[in-house]
Amino acid sequence: MDRYPDLNPDAGELLTEELVVTDDVLVKAFALGPGAEMSPHDHPDATNVFHVLEGEVVVVQDGSEETVDAPGVVLHERGVEHGARNETDETALLTASLCPLPGGG
Repeated sequence: MDRYPDLNPDAGELLTEELVVTDDVLVKAFALGPGAEMSPHDHPDATNVFHVLEGEVVVVQDGSEETVDAPGVVLHERGVEHGARNETDETALLTASLCPLPGGG
């Protein structure tokens, strides 16, 4: 039942894994090695929620930045540009929940 990922990225590497995919939700894990970045992007038709599970990430949202330590939760409303980067020497792990799933039921 536990879907907690075992991802070990190298420095500068971003690893991803889909943890839950249903007709109406996608939960995806992002492991950011030291110096890695998830480029800013948006989801015009879906709300996105980051759950910072391990480490520390700098969350970018519509041009603003905030450092979020685990455990942390960040809401990105529909259409809001968002991303994250790891400025530490340790791996950071977050999940992103996307609802509703674009093109889903």
